[in-house]
Amino acid sequence: MKFILNVLWLVLSGLWLALGYVLAGVICCILIITIPFGIASFRIAGYALWPFGRTTVVRHDAGVGSAIGNVVWIIFAGWWLALGHIITGLALCVTIIGIPFGIANFKMIPVSLVPLGRDIVPTDEPFAAR
Repeated sequence: MKFILNVLWLVLSGLWLALGYVLAGVICCILIITIPFGIASFRIAGYALWPFGRTTVVRHDAGVGSAIGNVVWIIFAGWWLALGHIITGLALCVTIIGIPFGIANFKMIPVSLVPLGRDIVPTDEPFAAR
């Protein structure tokens, strides 16, 4: 079932969402000081491309740099991305067929709001990063 949902997600919206995150990652990597944000964007792009069967977990070994980076990310990009995922998720949940895709958008809110200090793991290994 996860495979079918991922293929439908990829065709309907995942490809474009992932391309947007990749573009943001490339722009961040061009500017030297924002390379950590670029790497986080690439990680989110992979998650946006194939979200079903994966989840995010908080890394407890992330330091103060991740916290400071997350504050900067929230100010400049995070809240816009989270708001976009909320609006898209609500719009998708209007139809019965769109409910799984809306839930996938809601799953992307935490990682798009605060991407540094998070790992993306398969759902059968949610404690693998701890």
